[in-house]
Amino acid sequence: MQAEERQSKIESYLQKAEFATLEELAQALGASVSTIRRDVAALEEKGAARRTHGGARLLQAPKSDEYVFNVRDTHQVAEKEAIGAACAALVRPGQNVIIDAGTTCFHVAKRLDDKVAQIITNSLPVANLFSGSNRHEVHLSGGTIYPRLGTLVGPHAVETFSRMHADVAILSGSGISGEGIYNSHALLVDIQRAMIAGAAQVVFCIDHTKFGRRSTFFLCDFADVDVVVTDALAPADLVQELRGKGIEVVVAPPLP
Repeated sequence: MQAEERQSKIESYLQKAEFATLEELAQALGASVSTIRRDVAALEEKGAARRTHGGARLLQAPKSDEYVFNVRDTHQVAEKEAIGAACAALVRPGQNVIIDAGTTCFHVAKRLDDKVAQIITNSLPVANLFSGSNRHEVHLSGGTIYPRLGTLVGPHAVETFSRMHADVAILSGSGISGEGIYNSHALLVDIQRAMIAGAAQVVFCIDHTKFGRRSTFFLCDFADVDVVVTDALAPADLVQELRGKGIEVVVAPPLP
């Protein structure tokens, strides 16, 4: 593959993801990290991308709104509301909670009310939700703002979660199969793995559209998962398979 073609593919990849690590791009294009580093430098000279710590970010406005938080939050709203209510019911009063940046997790956060005192998150919408409360202590991770997702990413965000402990971590994913849970972005995977390592209980909130899907990056197997909360449209066969692996699966009934 010629450099011009690689750079075009890198630009197309960043149009979808906005951020990417060099390793992520190398894997996607079947090239070495050093080659990708040179390509990113060339794109930076053209004003199409900017080099970041270990990766690249888009400078021009992405062509697709697929990954924008506000757009994604309009998908499967009824299911996300049901999952949010069912997951929030699992949290005991007084527990401190890690909440990741998925839109489904945002619906959980909206229903925690006064049950929790401490919230640890890399989600700007979640932090903003509690910013006016004098009953909640919010720990917002460091990192680089990923504006379209409304989240903080990068090594500083990973470091934050590697130094903190929570009773419960509430996470989401872009795919779940019999092998485990997936996400579509390497930068999010690194942070979520740190969240998992720092929590006594790990809960994944995943709506039925993600079942049977394998996204780009493998996040974790079910040894790291305690509970999966989903909606009533989740495929019964995969729900039973997860239960057979010893995972507690909560199927949230539709809200009235």
